[in-house]
Amino acid sequence: MNGSEIAPKFNHIAIQTDDVDSTIRWYEDFLGVTVEWEIDTFSSLTLERLPGIRKLVELKAGEVRFHVFDRSDHSRSGPPPLDFQFQHVGIEVDEPAHLVELRERWLRVRESDTGIRWNRDEPPSEIVVDSDGMQSLYVLDPNGLEIEFIHFPKRKT
Repeated sequence: MNGSEIAPKFNHIAIQTDDVDSTIRWYEDFLGVTVEWEIDTFSSLTLERLPGIRKLVELKAGEVRFHVFDRSDHSRSGPPPLDFQFQHVGIEVDEPAHLVELRERWLRVRESDTGIRWNRDEPPSEIVVDSDGMQSLYVLDPNGLEIEFIHFPKRKT
């Protein structure tokens, strides 16, 4: 290497599910995502890494992209809670009021009769504030995957 710094940039979160359409519907209703593209033909590397993949859809909300895909041999269960895994994904919002709105949206979508199948029946957290003023809201998507929405207070300089 020539000594240049590697500066990674976040691209997407991949979500493996057994119900792509239901997962898309939830992300549309909850975050207002748009479907950017969809594929059902895969490279040999993808087929080797993800045997049984049938469909992959990219969703986008703001700067965040979600790649939702299924596999024919999905176990329909999550990893044991104490095993190594990504525990949650943190997504920043601009205003504290956005946390309140996201919590209310989650509750509305959960109570609506849209045919979304839920793997865990846990409500969103309350909005919590840490000692530095950072505010957090934790929600589960229909697959039981945890998302933390975060608002950082403006720092005075």
